Amino acid sequence: MKTVTREDTLQMLNKVPEVTLYFWIIKIMATTVGETAADFLNFDLHFGLNGTALLMSALLAVFLLLQLRARKYVPALYWLVVVLISIVGTLITDGLVDNFGVPLETTTIAFGLALLATFAIWYASEKTLSIHSIITTPRELFYWAAILFTFALGTAAGDLAAEGLQLGYATSTLMFGVMIALVTIAYYVFKTNAVLAFWIAYVLTRPLGASFGDYLSQATADGGLGLGTVLTSVLFLSSIAGLVLYLTMSISRRDIQAQTANAVGRKP
Repeated sequence: MKTVTREDTLQMLNKVPEVTLYFWIIKIMATTVGETAADFLNFDLHFGLNGTALLMSALLAVFLLLQLRARKYVPALYWLVVVLISIVGTLITDGLVDNFGVPLETTTIAFGLALLATFAIWYASEKTLSIHSIITTPRELFYWAAILFTFALGTAAGDLAAEGLQLGYATSTLMFGVMIALVTIAYYVFKTNAVLAFWIAYVLTRPLGASFGDYLSQATADGGLGLGTVLTSVLFLSSIAGLVLYLTMSISRRDIQAQTANAVGRKP
């Protein structure tokens, strides 16, 4: 096995962006796109659930491989993978529910356990869950596996809250938003563990984005605003592209993690 040199370490640190306000804004919009784009391809373009899943999985495999082969953080590539994995995570949950009749309660619990198992194996292998320590390919693979399960779990939890528990899209959006606010307060005021707070917030942004996307796109008769999946997807994809372009062109490059040798021990 090749020894990871200090130079390699510095390069690998840049493959995951710094956690800033931009990070959370783009992430939430990516989750919204995951919900609306999956519905657009499935219903509006008549790809069907299976056809959409195959197409998006193939695209994810291609761009994830490019991401893994990259030697530094590339904003456009990284966030494209996030958008694709958001769509695939949505389709996995939808496939289990629609094709196999698995209840939303079951998928929520199952993906929650899968995510916990991923974290357990990741920590047992690497002794850290910090995104500031993604300096090897195995750690990056653990990272993307966790991301996939957060999207699948968030889709199941969001649908369970909005549809299964009949809270509605607006109420679900507000509920998950309040939960994220509480996590933020716990981190900044009560000094909750940074890694724990990050991953809890990351999981919660998925049902927040999904519920918000459904609220914007679904018909008014179903509790939405009736903007449709096309307009909602285009709106959020354009916003993501604009922010990613800004981060790419910005002189400050605020989304790049500090390139220091001791960054491995940073939080979260």
